[in-house]
Amino acid sequence: MTNQKDQTITIVSGLPRSGTSMMMRMIDQGGIEAITDRVRAADDDNPQGYYEFEPVKRTKDDPSWLPSAVGKSVKMIYLLLYDLPDDYHFRVVFMRRNLDEVIDSQNIMLERRGKSQGGLSTDQLRDNFRNQLDKVYAWLAERPNFDMKYVDYNEVLKNPEPIAQAVNEFLGGSLNTQAMIEVVKPDLYRNRRS
Repeated sequence: MTNQKDQTITIVSGLPRSGTSMMMRMIDQGGIEAITDRVRAADDDNPQGYYEFEPVKRTKDDPSWLPSAVGKSVKMIYLLLYDLPDDYHFRVVFMRRNLDEVIDSQNIMLERRGKSQGGLSTDQLRDNFRNQLDKVYAWLAERPNFDMKYVDYNEVLKNPEPIAQAVNEFLGGSLNTQAMIEVVKPDLYRNRRS
C-alpha cells in the first residue's frame, strides 16, 4: 500500500494578484520543479511569468495530472483547492496580501485588458474575498492531508530571507534559500497600500 506522504505535491495558492507567481518562482529556483504549461506568457502585470498550468482548472472532472505532479510544485487559485482528492498529501504555501492591494492590482490588470470587475464595488469585492477566504481556511483546517504554510506577500518583499528560510523548512529543508531570495524584486511591488 502506498504511503500518502509518498504522494506529496507542493501547491502554491492564494487570491489572484497575491504573489503566487513570485512564490512559484522562488520554490522552482530553490529546487522543487514547477509544473507549468507556459500558455500564459509574461507581461506587464507579471514580468517574470505566471507559472500557470491549465489542467488544474479541470481537476474536479479530470484529476489525471496529479500523478505527474508528485514531488513537484503547481499553482492553484484558492477556490480550486476544494477539488483536490484525499489520496494525496498536499503541502500548500498560501499567499496572503492586503486585500485593497489585491483589488487595486486586479483592477489595473483588467483595465489594461479592456475588461471590467463585474460591476462590484471595492467594498463588495473585499467582502466577497474575505468570506471566501474564511470558508477556505476553515475547510483546510479540517483536511488531514493538507499541511499549510501561510505567507504574507508584503513581508516577503520587505524581508525575503526569513520567509525563504521558513518556506524551505516547511518544504523539507533542502531548498537553495539564496536562489529563492534572489527571485524577490521589490521594484515589482506596485499598488502598495501599507
